[in-house]
Amino acid sequence: MTLLRLRGWLAGLWAGAVLCIGALAAPSLFAVLERAQAGLAAGRMFKLEAALSLALAVVLLLVERRVAARRVESGAARSLVSAELLLVLGVLFCTVAGYYALIPLMEEARAGTGRWTFMQLHGVSSAFFGVKALLLAALAWRCAAPR
Repeated sequence: MTLLRLRGWLAGLWAGAVLCIGALAAPSLFAVLERAQAGLAAGRMFKLEAALSLALAVVLLLVERRVAARRVESGAARSLVSAELLLVLGVLFCTVAGYYALIPLMEEARAGTGRWTFMQLHGVSSAFFGVKALLLAALAWRCAAPR
């Protein structure tokens, strides 16, 4: 399997997983379970998704670095920085900020000791997740484009 094909597969599967969790699984939990249980289940899903996102970001960064290096060596590009690399970095930022930075703040808010309310932080976290999904869709789209 070529690096370009691997990059396309990983980007597409990753985008699909994020969209399914955010648009199908999490809302379905809240539709059929009690709020507290749905929150626990959704929290577990998003925890696993964040860990998966970190791992896939590292793999895609390594793959993209190799693809960019080959482009520079062949003279097709002048820089190791590509749009695909920037998209992966954007997704990585959204994962770290939207999950790893905000979850501790959400726990504080839930305990009543935080500076912001749980719903405010949940809104910010949801916005990061939405941007992440859009960036992944753009990455998958770009990776699927014929070269």
